[in-house]
Amino acid sequence: MEKVEHEYGANQIQVLEGLEAVRKRPGMYIGSVSIRGLHHLVYEIVDNCVDEALAGYCTAIEIKIEPGNIISVEDNGRGIPIDIHPKTHISAAETVYTVLHAGGKFGGDSGYKVSGGLHGVGASVVNALSEWVEVTIQRDGGLYEMKFERGKTTEKLTRIGDSNKTGTKVRFFADGTIFETLNYDYETLEDRFREIAFLTKGLKISIEDLREETPKKAEFCYEGGLRSFVEFLNKNKEKINPEPIYLEKDNGDVPVEVSLQYTTSYNESIYSFVNNINTIEGGTHLEGFRRALTKVFNDYARSHSIIKEKDANLQGEDIREGLTAVVSVKVKDPQFEGQTKTKLGNSNVAGVVQSIVVDGLSTYLEENPSVAKAILEKCVSASRAREAARKARELVRKKNSLEVTTLPGKLADCSSKNADECEVYIVEGDSAGGSAKQGRDRRTQAILPLWGKMLNVEKSRADKIYNNDKLKPVIQAIGAGIGADFDINKIRYGKVVIMADADVDGAHIRTLLLTFFFRYMRPLIEQGHVFLAQPPLYKVSKKGIKDVYCYTDEELDTELEKIGRDNVSIQRYKGLGEMNPEQLWETTMDPANRIFVRVTMEDAMKADEIFNILMGDEIEPRREFIEQNAKFVKNLDI
Repeated sequence: MEKVEHEYGANQIQVLEGLEAVRKRPGMYIGSVSIRGLHHLVYEIVDNCVDEALAGYCTAIEIKIEPGNIISVEDNGRGIPIDIHPKTHISAAETVYTVLHAGGKFGGDSGYKVSGGLHGVGASVVNALSEWVEVTIQRDGGLYEMKFERGKTTEKLTRIGDSNKTGTKVRFFADGTIFETLNYDYETLEDRFREIAFLTKGLKISIEDLREETPKKAEFCYEGGLRSFVEFLNKNKEKINPEPIYLEKDNGDVPVEVSLQYTTSYNESIYSFVNNINTIEGGTHLEGFRRALTKVFNDYARSHSIIKEKDANLQGEDIREGLTAVVSVKVKDPQFEGQTKTKLGNSNVAGVVQSIVVDGLSTYLEENPSVAKAILEKCVSASRAREAARKARELVRKKNSLEVTTLPGKLADCSSKNADECEVYIVEGDSAGGSAKQGRDRRTQAILPLWGKMLNVEKSRADKIYNNDKLKPVIQAIGAGIGADFDINKIRYGKVVIMADADVDGAHIRTLLLTFFFRYMRPLIEQGHVFLAQPPLYKVSKKGIKDVYCYTDEELDTELEKIGRDNVSIQRYKGLGEMNPEQLWETTMDPANRIFVRVTMEDAMKADEIFNILMGDEIEPRREFIEQNAKFVKNLDI
């Protein structure tokens, strides 16, 4: 290789001053510059207010989305300190907004006992990534203000009046040269702040959207804490214990708050938090809770002869079936694994949580024998179903080991064995499946036709799934197992594509498959392996012009405006089977032309709620959901 001569000396070493590093690499600090990163700016400022509440100084937070997508966050905490910082020689308030890793959250004698914002970058990062920021502080009898533009101080902290109140107000406008969008999603912010209110008992949080002619507003304040949280999560589920079990104890080191309630569902929904941070990967606090749960119910079942001496103990998964629980701990010096703050690593927390839950839950069961009996009846039933599922699973494995192939007969597999480049199309109907098989790229594209409606797994246990003739081919084709046995490293295809008709039946099939993937192959969705194919709705033909495919009504109108509406033939595709192999390849399967929608899951809690509403036993919540969202339905022949 030819060596290219370049001068390489001190001049080539780049030094980023102040907050330039944040503007240069925003993804390192807020994850992305998409709407998710935009919302992160709001969370950073609100988290500072919540830290004041956790310290015992703040009781109310007001968030407003002002016209023009300006964010305003105001609290009634102590107010950011205004005295001169001994190291930076500027006010402490300006230091917080202009210096990375500056804040009151480091060390045992800091201004906060516990805090979510441990990195001390929140306020300064928001400042760096905003076109402008205005900060108003009330404390020590005065009203103070300072202003910034793109991280630079434009107006120093100045006393502008007197005040007998305390608190901080921050207004900012995100930088449009950095973010892909500046349009905040009110519902996403509302969900997050409701969650924070549940986790911070007694804290009043309000959010108001002033961008429309009719403002939206929500206020949250839950004296019940996690008890209220569990009630909210289970509002559309049938309960076994009518009132959530609530345990709370502060041993002086790690305050623990837990609430749990059993439902008739077959799925577990357990959420864990550390200092109000959603630890989506769990950690030691969740391990302690699970161990305690298994111990308490097995001990109770044996002491009350619900489990006989010769019988094996209930497994953890049996005891967690139908359980909704929230575990929240406050840790003075939390150690999170990785940069994402999603898994707690403090080893001592497991023992603390386990001890508190064992003591509290054991007492509750002894004092509420009818509830204990009802829960354990469900656990024993889950144990029997698990054993039936195990036998069904072993039968499938044994049968497969005696056959030449473990793949379903209707699967037209691809020749490549490299999962990264392979994709499987799960196609509605034999007719469309036949066209897809003929039109595909046989090297990398596999086709699995499905016919008829499959099992609604929201209402079924795993033993039913293994014996379901519609789902068994999907399990075999993907090749990674299901439920607790699912191993993402064994998937045979990097893309799992659902290809269904653009009608009500097709939407139902997509929903049934997504429910199955969410409940039994969730890592497929979490790691971005599931896609929805988008076949065209129309074919537009006109003499002298090449046929054009349109995927939406808007595209059709645009095309007709372009070519004229006279002597035009428009074919509305009712189903995939109406397209021949060449058309299906050209419009829906050719990587150069096709449109895919990747199925993502930003909020497992919200996803769990939606699947429960759409696919669960309760009719009224589903009716309400349909009535509220029917106006958004497009391109379905209803």
